[in-house]
Amino acid sequence: MKSDSKGQISAEFLLLIGIMVIVVMISLSYVAHENELTMAMTSARNGVNEGFALSAGAVYPSDSYNDYSRSDYLLLNPYSVKIINISYEDLGYDTNYEKQKIRFRVYAHASKDFDKKELDSIGDRINYNLRKSIALTFDSSKSTNKLYNPVFSPHYVFTTANVKWV
Repeated sequence: MKSDSKGQISAEFLLLIGIMVIVVMISLSYVAHENELTMAMTSARNGVNEGFALSAGAVYPSDSYNDYSRSDYLLLNPYSVKIINISYEDLGYDTNYEKQKIRFRVYAHASKDFDKKELDSIGDRINYNLRKSIALTFDSSKSTNKLYNPVFSPHYVFTTANVKWV
């Protein structure tokens, strides 16, 4: 007597494949969110580098240059800024935007002794370029204001904290 068990093997195989599909779908959702945060962090780093490079080279828009030249700002002379760290903090779900809220913070060191107003100006430039870079990465420039605050991605809303000078 021969026993035919082909049907049972097929059912077990289909069950295994079904479970694998469910696990892959759940994993893809998690990986997509993590990839979005990784892209945002990469954009943030690029934006910070651009922001402090322009500031360090004393390259400013004409209105900022005119404001700085009327005062005794040292910002018109090139200087050196070292970025120590860029981090982000998950602030939880924002009901206004119906997205997770992420806040970036940049830690930096300036080579000269600037007053608070000058450090704030450098920090604002760094943060502006950080947010702008994220907006360009996720093509969300039309969804935000001219200061790119806040910036959006499909699942997140991004803001920045004041640069922490160390």
